[in-house]
Amino acid sequence: MPAPAASRSQLLSAAQAFCDAFAGQKPPEEIFSHFSASDDVLALEHGLPQLAPFLGQPFRGQKGLQEYFQLLSSNLKYENMRFGNFVVDTEVSKVSVRGEAKFTWTSTGQHWDEVFTYVLEFDENSKVKVYEIWADSGAAYLASKGLLEQ
Repeated sequence: MPAPAASRSQLLSAAQAFCDAFAGQKPPEEIFSHFSASDDVLALEHGLPQLAPFLGQPFRGQKGLQEYFQLLSSNLKYENMRFGNFVVDTEVSKVSVRGEAKFTWTSTGQHWDEVFTYVLEFDENSKVKVYEIWADSGAAYLASKGLLEQ
C-alpha cells in the first residue's frame, strides 16, 4: 500500500524550509539535508549546456547533487535572494515557486538581477526528490564572457 500523500501544509513547509536555507546561504550540509537520500534524486537547471557548466544536464544521485552545487558555487555568487508565489500540487507532491536574486559571475564580477522558478518534487518524507530550475541562462552566459554590461 503506497504511503499517504503529504498535505498541502507539509509540502509548503518543506519547500519554504528548502528555499530559506538556500536564500540564507546555509552550509552545503544544511541544504543537502532538505534532499531525499535516494539515489533517484535529481537536479536539473534548464538551458543549453554550452552556456554554463551547470545547465542542461541532469545531476543524479547524491554525487550529482554535490557536483551541481559545486559548479554553482565555483561560478556564481548571489545576494538578496527571496521567494514568493508558492503553488502547491498535492496530487503530484510538487511545489512551484518564484525567486529573485542578484547574481554575480565570480570570474568576471559581472552581475544581474534575475527572476527564476523552481519546481520541487517531494518524496514520501517531504524531502526534495527532483529540483528543477528555470533561470536567465543568457545573462549567465554573457556575464561569464564579460559581455553583460556592454
